[in-house]
Amino acid sequence: MTATTAATTAATTAAAAEPARQLRTAPADGLPSMLAYLTRVLKTPTIGRCWEELAAQARDENWSHEDYLAAVLQRQVAERESAGTMMRIRTAHFPAVKTIEDFNLDHLPSLRRDVLAHLATGLFVAKAENVILLGPPGLGKTHLAIGLGVKAAHAGFSVLFDTANNWITRLTEAHQAGRLEAELKKIRRYKLIIIDEVGYIPFDQDAANLFFQLIASRYEIGSVRSPPTCRSDAGARPSPTTSSPQP
Repeated sequence: MTATTAATTAATTAAAAEPARQLRTAPADGLPSMLAYLTRVLKTPTIGRCWEELAAQARDENWSHEDYLAAVLQRQVAERESAGTMMRIRTAHFPAVKTIEDFNLDHLPSLRRDVLAHLATGLFVAKAENVILLGPPGLGKTHLAIGLGVKAAHAGFSVLFDTANNWITRLTEAHQAGRLEAELKKIRRYKLIIIDEVGYIPFDQDAANLFFQLIASRYEIGSVRSPPTCRSDAGARPSPTTSSPQP
């Protein structure tokens, strides 16, 4: 290394270190504005709002520096995850937000709680498995489907809900516009799609073909949850059935 190169390197290092030294030696009365700037640059608005409150709590309870750092980061992560969950629920286009906890399981004593609890973990979405909720009308299949979709959104999975008729209408319009493959690719971005009211309206040949393409396009990529309607009274309960996707 030449003397000129060494001098240039030293000057650069000194220049880079100067802002850090200024931050460390910022006067106490300038700390709020400095932290406001830093949290804005780092895009951590929650820390910008809560650092002072948590600092006071840390002083009162004699937290270590590590405890305080963990507390502010946990607050930021929790709010960011909550915002992400609300965004996923909003973009899922549920007709109404319903939860598993709101479903009255006492009305369906034959519904296996262990199966429902397993589905609520969202593991079937991670494994790209499919779920079918079987039963006659009025038992709450749509409520369960939405509730499990909300659970999936909380677990970090993207979800999209619609009725079978609306799914077919969407694909028909895309097919007529010559962009069916692009539409299927767009739908594949969602880790879970929910197809409601399967069986209410019979499919013609074209609709059946589009429905097949929708299901086949998600083979080993994403999950499908469908609450089809059985018109007979046999088996009067939603029966969750999980299966691996078939080609």
